[in-house]
Amino acid sequence: MGLGGQMVAASEDSLKIGIIGAGKIGGTLGELWAKAGHRVFLSSRHPERLEGLAKKIGPNAQYGFPREAAMFGEVVLISVPYRALPQVGGDYALELEGKVVLETGNPFPGRDGDMAHTARQKGTGVASAEFLPGVRLVRAFNTIPHYDLRSEAHRPGDRVAVPLAGDDKSALNIAMSLVKDAGFEPVIVGPLNQAHKFDIGTSVFARALTAEELRRVLELESKSTP
Repeated sequence: MGLGGQMVAASEDSLKIGIIGAGKIGGTLGELWAKAGHRVFLSSRHPERLEGLAKKIGPNAQYGFPREAAMFGEVVLISVPYRALPQVGGDYALELEGKVVLETGNPFPGRDGDMAHTARQKGTGVASAEFLPGVRLVRAFNTIPHYDLRSEAHRPGDRVAVPLAGDDKSALNIAMSLVKDAGFEPVIVGPLNQAHKFDIGTSVFARALTAEELRRVLELESKSTP
């Protein structure tokens, strides 16, 4: 798989990645993964708005509706306002069943309403799993602002860390690989019930920390593996 600005051909290691919600986070990750040789399917409720992004990304990108992205992906990234997560989980349950799903959303009460308060109380990893039953869920890419996601990818020296939480070891391994392909350093925090450690409002949220810094702040072992 390739790094940097060059598009590379899909290899035997490449994945088909469906992206539900190709906005600032989903669209940026789609571009980074396509450059790394993965095939991506960008989607939104208004897919015509994604034509320009798909053309910019090049031959490794397609675009369409969310259900098509859910069907396309061996791995699916869900990056939608948190209030939309229950509907995504319900509408596309059949297409998502058994798949590795990376979920990036953060519950903001001012935007998402009362359900955001409940999700924060439970911990977002636990709440997201309830909204997305039957998937192999990994919480990922929720702590990095979209501008850092673009500017800090593949930076020289110590890379910016992406904390991960999930209950499925093989799903975590795939997520780790995709974090690296996007140009960041994965750090396993623990199972989904530990995802609250990097939820909105924590000391690591919205900060571009290195893996060493993240582990120190969260008091993790020097190397966290699934």
